[in-house]
Amino acid sequence: MKRFKIMFEYMKGNVLKYIGAIVAILLAVTASLIVPLVVRTTIDSVIGTDPIDNANMIGRFFLYFGSKEELIQMLWLPGILVVTLTIARGVFLYFKGKWSAQASETIAKNLRDRLYGHLQELSYEYHVSAETGDLIQRCTSDVDMIRRFLGTQMVEIFRAIFMIITIAFIVLNLDMNLGLISLAVVPVIFFYSYFFFKRIQRTFKVVDEAEGAMSTTIQENLTGVRVVRAFGRQAYEIDKFEEKNAHMRDSVLRLLELFAQYWSSSDIICLSQSALVLCIGTVWTVQGKITLGTLFAFTSYVGMLLWPVRQLGRILTDMSKAFVAIDRTQEILQVPSEMTTSGDNFSPIKGSIEFDHVSFEYEEGRKILDDISFKVNKGETLAILGPTGSGKSTLVHLMARLYDVDKGSIKIDGIDVKDYNKKHLREHVGLILQEPFLFAKNIRDNIKIAKADADHHHVENAAKTAVIHDKIVEFNEGYETLVGERGVSLSGGQKQRMAIARRIITDAPVVIFDDSLSAVDTETDSAIRHRLKHTDKALTTIIISHRVSTLSEADRIMILEDGKITDLDTHDALIKKEGLYKRIWEIQNAYKEEDII
Repeated sequence: MKRFKIMFEYMKGNVLKYIGAIVAILLAVTASLIVPLVVRTTIDSVIGTDPIDNANMIGRFFLYFGSKEELIQMLWLPGILVVTLTIARGVFLYFKGKWSAQASETIAKNLRDRLYGHLQELSYEYHVSAETGDLIQRCTSDVDMIRRFLGTQMVEIFRAIFMIITIAFIVLNLDMNLGLISLAVVPVIFFYSYFFFKRIQRTFKVVDEAEGAMSTTIQENLTGVRVVRAFGRQAYEIDKFEEKNAHMRDSVLRLLELFAQYWSSSDIICLSQSALVLCIGTVWTVQGKITLGTLFAFTSYVGMLLWPVRQLGRILTDMSKAFVAIDRTQEILQVPSEMTTSGDNFSPIKGSIEFDHVSFEYEEGRKILDDISFKVNKGETLAILGPTGSGKSTLVHLMARLYDVDKGSIKIDGIDVKDYNKKHLREHVGLILQEPFLFAKNIRDNIKIAKADADHHHVENAAKTAVIHDKIVEFNEGYETLVGERGVSLSGGQKQRMAIARRIITDAPVVIFDDSLSAVDTETDSAIRHRLKHTDKALTTIIISHRVSTLSEADRIMILEDGKITDLDTHDALIKKEGLYKRIWEIQNAYKEEDII
């Protein structure tokens, strides 16, 4: 019932079209069900010797055109009636198809929009752990499965039920005994279909998960194709894909095997039922128990009855697919939006930062940051140095609330970051990552992506500050140059400078370089920092780097080791102390002296 409730929620705004489609399919079914009665009356009463029964609708229709003797001269009349009913059925089916398609396509569009919009609102932590290929599969294949069910089988449920009930009523009125024989197969197939539905639902989930795993493998390979080529890992990647593909094949084969079992066994049951009705009906017709027209009507109705009875299996099969798809899409939609934990403070951010006894861990029992406390004044530059895994990136991610602290607090301008609206906070705390992501757009659109209304003057100024303008104008198409997927046509240093320009254009008062100057040379690094320092606005800057020439120009340098601050001082003070900073300074100075020699 929960899944049906969710499905009806999806249908909001399209209920009238579904009602129209249901009414149309019921009228189409009614038209098709009248045809055997017309033929029966024609055989038994117009051509045959039985009197025309004016108690039923068909008999009254014929008598309206004349007596039995007159009707024998108008045998074209039943033919016209059958053709008219067939045309009417076609028209009703057209409207059924049109309205149900319009409703289902609208629902699919709305659901895709909802999923995509919700994914934009989910936390950084969620996206770090989620598999991209699986998310794509849920937003495409699973939505399409729901669309197909709502576009076809949702309406077919009413058609099947209406046909079974109406045919049962007609055949029981035509002949009670033969009618009971004709309907004997219905409960058997119904319960068989139900148990098949319960059995196959688990298999559909396995197939969906296998498809998601295969999609993830393809996505990872295509996005990391340069790494695969560089390390000659093509054979390994092929083997990995073949393993996922084989699992997908085996899962689908198991599904097809279950389908084959169902359709073959249901065919045997249904066709045996048809043969039984035909044999008994023929014998009873010869014996005079029923008329030839009644036998024709029974064989027609049993043929019609087999379709909705067997269709129950297809409906339940597609329903099981849709239910699995609904569960998978709901798993995304039920993840709380990041905005649910967002504050409502939109106060202007100036740039003073304070960490007060902050601790954080990704996994319980393994602290990444342990009792971190420090202050950065507005307009000050703080540099952070530490070995890999010491918690440097985690520390700056906490400032932008990509994660929330476990203990302690982080304040900007005296206000806890948890009280700021997250969107407002991230617009004013500019985090530049070490591995920037560029979209498959031109350079201008990539730079202004965080500020869509920026004019060309602002774009150029940001590019000049990031020391990338001169390189851009060397390209044949300048700022209109397409950078390719993930910025593949640019070097690592060019991508980093593009990312810096993209952040600078927002005029954020706090700028954080998460080792995002690592791919540029020392001269360019110095030029970028110099230009940032001499902008019109006093920027609070935090720089994570392993380059002493970069660190040395900061107002203060923090040494972070094993999640703890082991020192916090100026460059001049730190080179006089024994510790990590002095060792790195000595090593890098030794390399410089060797280069000079």
